[in-house]
Amino acid sequence: MTARRNRPQEIVERAPALSRADGCAVVVAERSSADLRWARNALTTNGTARGRAVTVIATMGGGQGTAAGVVSGSAVTADDVEPLVRAAEEAARGAGPADDAWPLVADVPHSPAFAEPPGETSAAVFDAFAPALGESFARARAEGRELYGYARHQTVTSYLGSSTGLRLRHDQPMGRVELNAKDVRGPGSAWLSRATEGFADVDPRVLDGELARRLAWAARGRSELPAGRYPTLLPPAAVADLVCYQQLRADARDAAEGRTVFARPGGDGPGDSGPGGRTRVGEKLSGLPLTLRSDPYAPGLECAPFVLTDGSDTRLSVFDSGLPLAATDWIRDGVLERLTAGRHAAALTGLPVAPYTDNLILEAGGTRSLEEMVAASGHDGPELLLTSLWYIREVDPATLLVTGLTRDGVLLVRDGEVVGEVNNFRFNESPVDLLSRAVEAGRTERTVPRDLAKVCPRAAMPALRVPDFHMSSVSKGV
Repeated sequence: MTARRNRPQEIVERAPALSRADGCAVVVAERSSADLRWARNALTTNGTARGRAVTVIATMGGGQGTAAGVVSGSAVTADDVEPLVRAAEEAARGAGPADDAWPLVADVPHSPAFAEPPGETSAAVFDAFAPALGESFARARAEGRELYGYARHQTVTSYLGSSTGLRLRHDQPMGRVELNAKDVRGPGSAWLSRATEGFADVDPRVLDGELARRLAWAARGRSELPAGRYPTLLPPAAVADLVCYQQLRADARDAAEGRTVFARPGGDGPGDSGPGGRTRVGEKLSGLPLTLRSDPYAPGLECAPFVLTDGSDTRLSVFDSGLPLAATDWIRDGVLERLTAGRHAAALTGLPVAPYTDNLILEAGGTRSLEEMVAASGHDGPELLLTSLWYIREVDPATLLVTGLTRDGVLLVRDGEVVGEVNNFRFNESPVDLLSRAVEAGRTERTVPRDLAKVCPRAAMPALRVPDFHMSSVSKGV
């Protein structure tokens, strides 16, 4: 006989009731997904899936000497919960005092829809997309292109409960299509990605048309360029990869302790004067009027309006689970305004509480599209137009120097026209330094970073023009 699958709310209620710890919090994530994948102009796989993940956090001790034990599993029935609770308690007993310890969040109003069933997606989300994709395959085949990629739609409903009375819920629909086109007659390759709530606003025929245009540009001729610094246009997806990487490192505590690019040079103690103490808060980072912000209610980029995490890291603390989030300017008019800080980090640094929020928007008042910026390029000499960045890795935390690769086409622009493609490169850049050198920002639009799509899926960025992007060596990749 199959055990009855309990509702996620029942799991949330049972864990604190079973707990013998000083404090207990539980996060239940109900996931539902639908996928399509294709290669060489033909579908390869499709399917749907459902799953549940449960994380129990037990806290023991008192004040800021509290220890936390965090254990995750896939509890389906109420009987599955107790082993997770006991394991979390045992982990807390064996752990030393947590560096980020703080009393569990309390006194937050219950989510109105907490008792409602979780959201769910299905293959029906592709009812219009799939036939149009088939048309794209036929056209690409006839015109000498091969299409590769995937489309995924996922709904995650998260429930958060605690012994302090939290009963919160967040529904997160997410959709993404990634499409790569290769020229069967040569080495040309092009890529793009789109984010969507439900695929009604994504037409693969339009996306294929954009890729066909880029392949046609590349086919105009190929030049080999050496390493060096080049005037470069970075499209919104590439900007998102670099800016998201910067935000992942914009931690108040690490900065105050002198470990990151956001540490103030010469700071030597917590009593340092100035609005940011030992950090660069208050310093002008860009001559452009750049504003980098997060807002859990931003239209089309909505995310959890409270801290929701199944573990502590430099961005988030399990002790802050349930802490309400508000719209936050990280950079305003080029000036660093905030660094990410939970309650403990804020108390240590003297900076405001500003937890990490799961979306990111960069604006500078620009109105030009990427195409219009291309038309204004290359009049004083050739300029590069990137497609995307890949395999980004940190080289030096003190400057946030990162290295990575260009991928799927670097195009050459002269006198406002794309005249062909050049070889790919390895680059060395600091996102913070790059923002200080950018001379133009285009129109902000919703985008998806390529390398950091899993950790930064909700972004809106402009294209950026940089006069001297550092291509440190030639890459043989595509």
